Amino acid sequence: MRCYLLVDDNLAFAENVAEILEDEGAEVALAGSGEQALALLATRRFDALVTDMMMPSMSGAELVKRVREIEPGLPALVVSAYSSGDDLRAASEQGLLAVLSKPVPLNELLHLLECARRDAIVVVVEDDALFADTLAEVLRDRGFSPVTARSLPETERLQALKPFAALVDLRLPGSPDGAAVQRIAQLFPSLPRLVMTGFPEAMAGDEAATRVFAKPFSTGALIQTLDRLHAERARA
Repeated sequence: MRCYLLVDDNLAFAENVAEILEDEGAEVALAGSGEQALALLATRRFDALVTDMMMPSMSGAELVKRVREIEPGLPALVVSAYSSGDDLRAASEQGLLAVLSKPVPLNELLHLLECARRDAIVVVVEDDALFADTLAEVLRDRGFSPVTARSLPETERLQALKPFAALVDLRLPGSPDGAAVQRIAQLFPSLPRLVMTGFPEAMAGDEAATRVFAKPFSTGALIQTLDRLHAERARA
């Protein structure tokens, strides 16, 4: 039986969502604040965290950050009535399975929770915003939690995370070919790196031993590779 931690200061809303999840066969623990959620996390293992963004005392973004420090592999979903903002951006940079709007799209929530994977943060370094967003959506649909960076300098904020794989564009504007691949290797020496490129002839050095996906590539093949890497990590 899967067990979820649901955090919201609106008790009526939380109880309603919990009842729906329990009807689907899950077990749900409720917390009315970030502090209560952290206390519950110390007592048992959960399959996913679902948290409201706007809460008194501790926001959902701060909660996700604290959770990453004590249980970095826990899938996290944020529920927010707002589609943008600094808090939401900060939470996304911690590796989220999804950001859902209020009122919550229940079918989407149920699907995401059913496929949510522990220890499944994937770094995506890609300057094409549309392509990066498309990749992130494909990853979320398979239970992975993507964190995106759009440039070489943005990769620096990734170092606090514990990803299990990285998807890295070989050529980023303003940087030499392969610079982002090399930087990810420095930040995470043992991390599997999957290089995406429209210029496979530019691969050289250590990059040549990295799995290459020549653009345009099949997202199905990419997911198969990530499935295998995730399974290998789980067995390790």
